[in-house]
Amino acid sequence: MIAKVHRDLEVYQLAFDAAMQVFELSKRFPIEERYSLTDQIRRSSRSVCANLG
Repeated sequence: MIAKVHRDLEVYQLAFDAAMQVFELSKRFPIEERYSLTDQIRRSSRSVCANLG
């Protein structure tokens, strides 16, 4: 199968799923980390998909 768009790539789909898991897990972080560590982790997990697109 040939990918017509980047969303068709298995690596993109896996990275997207991982980013969603990171987002859900980061909701459990302590409140004092909400705006520093949590934000950075969420942005870095989304950047994988952005760099594939």
